[in-house]
Amino acid sequence: MVPTILPDLSLDEAIETTKIHSVAGVLPAGSPLITERPFRAPHHTVSDAGLIGGGKVPRPGEVSLAHNGVLFLDEMPEFKKNVLEVLRQPLEDGRVTISRAAMSLTYPADFMLVGAMNPCPCGHLGDTGKECVCTPMRVIQYRSRLSGPLLDRIDIHCDVPAIRFRELTKDAHTETSDDIKKRVDSARAVQAERFKGKKVHWNSRLPSRLIKKICGIDASSARLLESAVDKLGLSARAYTRILKVSRTIADLEAEENIRPHHISEAIQYRTLDRQLA
Repeated sequence: MVPTILPDLSLDEAIETTKIHSVAGVLPAGSPLITERPFRAPHHTVSDAGLIGGGKVPRPGEVSLAHNGVLFLDEMPEFKKNVLEVLRQPLEDGRVTISRAAMSLTYPADFMLVGAMNPCPCGHLGDTGKECVCTPMRVIQYRSRLSGPLLDRIDIHCDVPAIRFRELTKDAHTETSDDIKKRVDSARAVQAERFKGKKVHWNSRLPSRLIKKICGIDASSARLLESAVDKLGLSARAYTRILKVSRTIADLEAEENIRPHHISEAIQYRTLDRQLA
């Protein structure tokens, strides 16, 4: 699971997370301090108020309860479109504002969004073992439930092919979560040093004014990125997402500079952009 490879909560993060859960009235009994990153997985029938927060006296919703942790949305196209669209503000700002007649409250909502969806309504598009029975129009309608502006705010899109029984049962060496976490911790330490004394702490929250300085690329990488932007018709937001992901890939490889293969890998993580182009 994603939370097992994330860095441990700092004391400040633990206190902030505990406050939110306490305000929402969901702090576990006998747990005065939350020490593990939250993992929230609301059902696709959740309302926009349940996701963002609400009530006569606005209470935190799922996006705030996932603060400093993971918000997992399974079968994303099954969520109501208006519910998904309210994610745009917290994904961009790391906080959510709930306005009511009596008051307006702002809660932290800086979480990692992880979403899953089938490639089409029947689930077999691109599967070499089963034939897809969906018409092209049905596939387009299904994918259009996720708007372009929302997809722009998601850093990584990738396809996960169906796994055959032989692959499930074969004895293959795989990395453990502990091994991956060590690399993540190392990359986080690099970023903490990079942003020391600045309001931003991680690559994902880089403001536009710092992107050119922190995510500088050479001429070869620039040509590669320019070609991808032109061919895929990427937005300015997707362009900056690629640069930030490239910077993180370089950090994971302990590389000081962003190389062309970092840019190339980040571009490959824009699967849905390629499909919509």
